[in-house]
Amino acid sequence: MNWPAIRAIYGFEMHRAFRTLLQSIVAPVISTSLYFVVFGAAIGGRMTSVDGVPYGAFIVPGLIMLTLLTQSISNASFGIYFPRFSGTIYEILSAPISAVEIVAGYVGAAATKSIMLGLIILATSALFVPLRIEHPFVMVLFLVLTAVTFSLFGFVIGLWADGFEKLQLVPLLIVTPLTFLGGSFYSIDMLPPLWRAVSLVNPVVYLISGFRWSFYGHSDVNPAVSLGMAVVFLLLCLAAVARIFKTGYRLKS
Repeated sequence: MNWPAIRAIYGFEMHRAFRTLLQSIVAPVISTSLYFVVFGAAIGGRMTSVDGVPYGAFIVPGLIMLTLLTQSISNASFGIYFPRFSGTIYEILSAPISAVEIVAGYVGAAATKSIMLGLIILATSALFVPLRIEHPFVMVLFLVLTAVTFSLFGFVIGLWADGFEKLQLVPLLIVTPLTFLGGSFYSIDMLPPLWRAVSLVNPVVYLISGFRWSFYGHSDVNPAVSLGMAVVFLLLCLAAVARIFKTGYRLKS
């Protein structure tokens, strides 16, 4: 394993995040805080609790997951797309670096930035609502699994996109709506049976449900099923990335 190469790519991506601190860190935290204030104040005043958890605290895992999904995709997709756009991708491909090392550098940096954001939002939320984390190990496991999985997904999008506008297409039109409809701000058990069944088709439901269980011990879906689905998503993304490097799709064009 070429650790200096991984550190070089990882360090460059992390430095880029800190050079654009307002855009990379501050803006997502402020946006999520606004969700928290608006939904917590507007709905929390009418809905005091869900499954025995104060509404303001109930939505925190969903808000963290919303940020984690969108930022993981955005960070990883831009990270690999920009070298393609500028032409520096050829220097990386011609260097003595394997596909695993390239992915580890870019995906590792994107996942790290997303986890940092998630932890910042968690710490900020604790100032406003009474949070508790009943299963901290499971919480960290879901946090890392989700960040890595969707960073891999973002890596695929960054290779697929042929313009900057396409980088935001999937996060804005697919991932964000699925997250809103996946129980970020409500329990799917509150839905009629038909719509609850429809909601279970949404893969984000399992991530949010499992992550929320790690906080409060309550979930819409069996936490073991949620964890299993998270692992399945990870394996699918790994398979997609492996296929891309095997075929050279979009890497040299």
